[in-house]
Amino acid sequence: EFELQGSFLFRYRGVLPLVILALTIFAYVLHIIQSPPEETNAIDGFYGYICLFITFIGFGIRIYTVGNSPENTSGRNTKSQIADQLSTKGIYSIVRHPLYVGNFLMWFGIALLTQNIWFILAFIFMYWVYYERIMFAEEQYLRKKFGDTYLHWAAGTPAFIPNFKHYQSAGSRFKIKKVLKQEKTGLLLVFLMYFLFDEIGFDIINRQIKIRFDFWFYGMIIAIMAYAIIKILQGKTTIIN
Repeated sequence: EFELQGSFLFRYRGVLPLVILALTIFAYVLHIIQSPPEETNAIDGFYGYICLFITFIGFGIRIYTVGNSPENTSGRNTKSQIADQLSTKGIYSIVRHPLYVGNFLMWFGIALLTQNIWFILAFIFMYWVYYERIMFAEEQYLRKKFGDTYLHWAAGTPAFIPNFKHYQSAGSRFKIKKVLKQEKTGLLLVFLMYFLFDEIGFDIINRQIKIRFDFWFYGMIIAIMAYAIIKILQGKTTIIN
């Protein structure tokens, strides 16, 4: 049953970020409405940078994982499982699902913006239930494909909480082109979401729609420009492909 649920959720795992975003915005708006004015804008201050730092740790884990992984692994595919070979070195020597660890931290930083402990706990529970099944389905696929090789690696490598004692070098060059192709959307979405939360907080508090030219605005502009440049290079040249 877990495997069937996991395979289904794997195909539609792109839907979860949209659900989380909608729920997070709703929880944040409630926080703004119910809190005193001096406590309402979580983005505009040191707390917002702490949340962004946590999000960037998760994004960094994704970048490191994708950049050091073989081709046809660690992608954004949703139609079916792909693994031409079993990754056991680098970050995969300390945790079996580093991409999901990275995803969790990225979204956890955003969930913290709500400053609502009940929503944060609900987010952790929802993420656990959702990805536990996906990870189970992935591991069943790998077990069937790689057999004892997979079982031996999995027995000594934790699923989600890294164990740095067993780290082994990836032994391969960091694939910057692969990172740019697969993760170009990540940076854009991060700054778009943080900018969105900043604007929502400011607009509701001040009862007016006004774009502020602050850190979040310029971060979003830079992220949009970076995304556009990478897309152009990817579509019009062979520099990234």
